Amino acid sequence: MYGVVTYLRNKFFDFGILNQRRFNVPIINVGNLSVGGTGKTPHVEYLINLMHPQFKIATLSRGYGRKTKGFIEVKENNKAIEVGDEPLQIKKKFNALNVFVGENRVNATKRILELIPELQVLILDDAFQHRYIEPSINIMLTTYDNLFTKDSILPMGKLREWKSGAQRADAIIVTKTPKIFSLLERRIITQEIKPQPHQQVFFSYLSYGDLVPLKQQATKQVFGNEYFFSRNYACILVTGIANPENLKTYLEERLESVKHLNFKDHYQFSKADLKFIKEHFETFNKQNKIIITTEKDAVRLSSPEFEEDLKGMPIFYLPIKVAFHGNDKNLFDEYILNYVGRN
Repeated sequence: MYGVVTYLRNKFFDFGILNQRRFNVPIINVGNLSVGGTGKTPHVEYLINLMHPQFKIATLSRGYGRKTKGFIEVKENNKAIEVGDEPLQIKKKFNALNVFVGENRVNATKRILELIPELQVLILDDAFQHRYIEPSINIMLTTYDNLFTKDSILPMGKLREWKSGAQRADAIIVTKTPKIFSLLERRIITQEIKPQPHQQVFFSYLSYGDLVPLKQQATKQVFGNEYFFSRNYACILVTGIANPENLKTYLEERLESVKHLNFKDHYQFSKADLKFIKEHFETFNKQNKIIITTEKDAVRLSSPEFEEDLKGMPIFYLPIKVAFHGNDKNLFDEYILNYVGRN
């Protein structure tokens, strides 16, 4: 039933029964076929770093998990519950960037162009299925350990639509690959994907930064990871993301032990949750111990109402960024910059 509905909806767009809107500004969409966990936000941040400040850019997302509605420009003093954790994370990291949320992306794009007539690039976050806007470049992400070609449509699998939807992509990025990645494996995966003549396939992986203490988030003071890794530290890992396994594995290979408290994606923490986390930490029978969370979770945990609850708790978040294998970085960068430069 779900598959029939998505199939008919896509055909309505393909045949022009449902109309796509074009805008006179390059629009780059970063999305996927599956439900969460492919690394959209770090890839959006990669694009921002690539194009800013050479081009005047803005980002637009739905603001998943927020309790508000309508079109909002994200400010640094917003709460995640007002604008969504991912847009707020981007705003805090790139404070000079214009970040917007709006569930009606056509109307939101019109508003953005009215507010910023000099805009040169708009990045859409997670709009692969939102076909009312025709993007200039459609980037589709799929994870190394769960390729869309091996997945099934909801509810049997995690795909939001049939695998054939991948044909709309201009670029396909296989994300979260191992850092050591052979050319043979690259060829095997590319053959599995069977890219169309108009499509390019790239391979990326996640690179972890140094730990940042949550209570000093504004100053971005960092602690070298080796300080903790070389002193047999243990940690309580707190996550509210779609796919925490890569992070868990990374820490398990480097710390004495890891106790994982796993919440659902975009989870809105409560004071009771913080008490639960604190109790687990206090009963964790290790001499050297810390609490580690993700950058996205840190945005929600750093809300002012939790300041007293978190006092005295050694909570750190682990930033991540995207890197590309081999010559893929140069090819991807040229692909994006050349298109935007021409248009």
